[in-house]
Amino acid sequence: MSIEQDLEARLASAPVVPLIGASDIGVAVQTANALSTGGLSIIEVVLRTDEAVDCMEAIVKQTSGLIVGAGTVLTVAQAEEVIARGAQFVVCPGLVDGVAEYCLKQNVPLYAGTMTAGEVQRAYALGLRTVKFFPASLAGGVPMLKALSSVFREMRFMPTGGVSASNLDEFLALPSVIACGGSWLTPAAAIDAGDYEVITNLAREAVEIAGAARP
Repeated sequence: MSIEQDLEARLASAPVVPLIGASDIGVAVQTANALSTGGLSIIEVVLRTDEAVDCMEAIVKQTSGLIVGAGTVLTVAQAEEVIARGAQFVVCPGLVDGVAEYCLKQNVPLYAGTMTAGEVQRAYALGLRTVKFFPASLAGGVPMLKALSSVFREMRFMPTGGVSASNLDEFLALPSVIACGGSWLTPAAAIDAGDYEVITNLAREAVEIAGAARP
């Protein structure tokens, strides 16, 4: 089974991708394990700290049963580094031809950020069939996704940004949505307090919501 097939199979049963933004390796690993205990096995480590790549690599090496990717990837150089350090998929806030072309050449799944019809069409032309929809709430939310999906019938979307437990079911009700990403599953207050049970419970809640939205 290819990594893309594995991703799709896992997202079919638990279509939620939590974001980890950490600067401490131990905290990152504990957060990933807490999410895994809650039923979420696909983790996106966002490159928003100087130590993010180290944290991502540590999760790859020190956990088992997880698919770990890198998010907030802005350049080809960053894509090269995170893939070399073990990233199994790449997520970008926007669409950059060079990053898309590199990931496609490396056979590494890429979820490039889009929010307009022009960006989705560009992604389609580059060969992408699944894209990130970001920032989901500010870009038009569910109504915008419905409009894009009616035109780009082969495209699937991963809305991120403004997604939470309160609206997760609305996004997942759309057939074109493969999964939702979000940082609500890893609240800073709980992580700072070392209360990883909170994270596990949020992950379980998300799995339950997803199960109800997609029985």
